[in-house]
Amino acid sequence: MTTQNTEQLYKDNVLGNYGLPPITFTRGRGVRVWDDAGKEYIDFCSGIAVLTLGHSHPKHVSAIQAQAAELIHVSNLYRNQKQALLAAELNRKAGGGGKVFFCNSGAEANEALIKLSRLYGKAKSGQEAKQFKVIVAEKAFHGRTFGGMSATPQEKIQGGFRPLVPGFETAPLNDLPAFEKAVDESTSAIFVETIQGEGGVNPCEIEFLQGLRALCDEKGILLLIDEVQCGIGRSGTFFAFEEAGIRPDAIGMAKGLGGGVPIGAVWIDDKHASLFHAGSHGTTFGGTPLICAAALATLEVLDEEQLLQNVRTNGTYFVEQLAALKAEFPSYVLDVRGRGYMLGIQIAEVPLEMVVKLREAGLVVPPAGGNVIRFLPPLIASKADIDEALAIVKNVVASRVAELSATPA
Repeated sequence: MTTQNTEQLYKDNVLGNYGLPPITFTRGRGVRVWDDAGKEYIDFCSGIAVLTLGHSHPKHVSAIQAQAAELIHVSNLYRNQKQALLAAELNRKAGGGGKVFFCNSGAEANEALIKLSRLYGKAKSGQEAKQFKVIVAEKAFHGRTFGGMSATPQEKIQGGFRPLVPGFETAPLNDLPAFEKAVDESTSAIFVETIQGEGGVNPCEIEFLQGLRALCDEKGILLLIDEVQCGIGRSGTFFAFEEAGIRPDAIGMAKGLGGGVPIGAVWIDDKHASLFHAGSHGTTFGGTPLICAAALATLEVLDEEQLLQNVRTNGTYFVEQLAALKAEFPSYVLDVRGRGYMLGIQIAEVPLEMVVKLREAGLVVPPAGGNVIRFLPPLIASKADIDEALAIVKNVVASRVAELSATPA
């Protein structure tokens, strides 16, 4: 099938809610992906932080093949061994003393966290709709379901869909006094991403996270942490909040957990896990044997190949090189931010054109809010992969700066 055939089939049959470029990927291996014309690209998008092990890691593929031949789905009306094993592993990585719920995506995981906040508020106040407000951060992104979208204070996400779910109030990220001021007797939870992704790669400061934990303890409200994009090793620790030394009341995770297959999960501390009971929440596909086998393989490779250390070492190098790029082109590269393999550069224009130019030069990256280009390499990416990507970035930035300099004001 040609690119033209695929484009026409999309045009005739696929809902046009994505601004798709004229390109069709057909295969991938490691950090590389190829289109249907045979062109090779470095994939530093990773399916938006999903491909923890890159494309078609042998152990990941083998686990999916073996499980597909044995048992794919039984629903949550019955137990399956792979779900039990994965829940135990995630509970261990969260510090133990909790319970895990499996779903299909980050948005669905965050919906469960929002529902937890409502159950908690009702249990604490003794009355429904009395203590239900959730404080979220400016520029947050918690998903595109109605609850997740209502917790996402961005006009491009909420516009056209009002009225939204009530009960969300916004405060600036890393502004602890503003969060303190926003909390009142109707507040049930504070809900933040440890590192905002879509909002522009904005990390929570360690002192801010520690302050939120203390504030939630003082006020008797929940601290909910969204690790959908920044979790599963992307920051250099399994959960990005670990660097702050805190223990959240509940954690949402997804993207990188399945290594490329759709899975979401929620970890809830035992103190609050019993707020959910049989019949209060559910999902048909969450935690199938097939998906959990893929996630278990992902976590096993993460440990076996010491990918967290790889991310910490090479992520530091990556940041240093991007900082050097900023120093060389200060009028165009305005800021460098992020941790590990979740980095971004803020540039002096809307990022879409630069994303296209980078892709044409052989590097696939996603944009983010706030004129930011994200770098989300698979956790297997080596220093040599990073150097190759950086060479493309430097050439394209230099060319773009020359273009802009030659353009009459």
